[in-house]
Amino acid sequence: MANAAAVQESVQAPVSVSEADGIVQITLANPPANALSIAMMEALKGALDRARDDDAVRVIVLRSEGKVFCAGHDLKELTAHRADADRGRAFFEKTMLLCSGLMQTIVRHPKPVIAEVSGIATAAGCQLVASCDLAVASETARFATPGVNIGLFCSTPMVALSRNVSRKHAMEMLLTGEMVDAGRAHAFGLVNRVVPQDALNQTVMNFAQTIASKSPLTLKIGKEAFYAQAEMELSQAYDYTVRVMVENMLARDAEEGIGAFIEKRAPEWKGK
Repeated sequence: MANAAAVQESVQAPVSVSEADGIVQITLANPPANALSIAMMEALKGALDRARDDDAVRVIVLRSEGKVFCAGHDLKELTAHRADADRGRAFFEKTMLLCSGLMQTIVRHPKPVIAEVSGIATAAGCQLVASCDLAVASETARFATPGVNIGLFCSTPMVALSRNVSRKHAMEMLLTGEMVDAGRAHAFGLVNRVVPQDALNQTVMNFAQTIASKSPLTLKIGKEAFYAQAEMELSQAYDYTVRVMVENMLARDAEEGIGAFIEKRAPEWKGK
């Protein structure tokens, strides 16, 4: 009976997680909308935290079940709390803070996160894609920040969107709320590649395997430095990255990698 209960709990979980060869695949598993309910966001953050603390994990892939990658916040869950004494203010704050924390967890995660986008990504779902380090979309994927259509401007999705595409493109999406197809999303810089649906997972896994073959320490140093310097003034960014490069040079993995290159052999990474 205990085993049956465990199976039932697994089936109902909003995310599923699998791992092989240093690559963790976290799947949004609550179709049709894969909405970012409180339960979904807490499950996603928990999976990301476990991957952070697992030394065997090198790369994370974020994917979904069904025709919708993620439709954003659970509007029915939010609306239900309008009946609260404060008209939902406390619950709205909880939801938005949890979502903002989740997006920052992805950006600050020491391991690269790749979005595998099959289907529609709207509002906070589009924010989720923009927050990932890399994104690969199927040819049928579509993106939007449609809050303006329902009287709720996508202000928090705007943070991730405006840091990944040009201001004009970001404002076009935010002000019109219109769907952007995969080709335009690629032209905007929201996704790295667009591929046929039947090649999507393999393309993502090729990306992940290539990245997983690198030094985990180097990936951690590089990802942290990338986002840190992007918010700095030019001279400050160079001063900061000089310090990062010097510390990186002193790492054992850099010593091993440079030595292996000179000696024409494959490096053996230690993560130190």
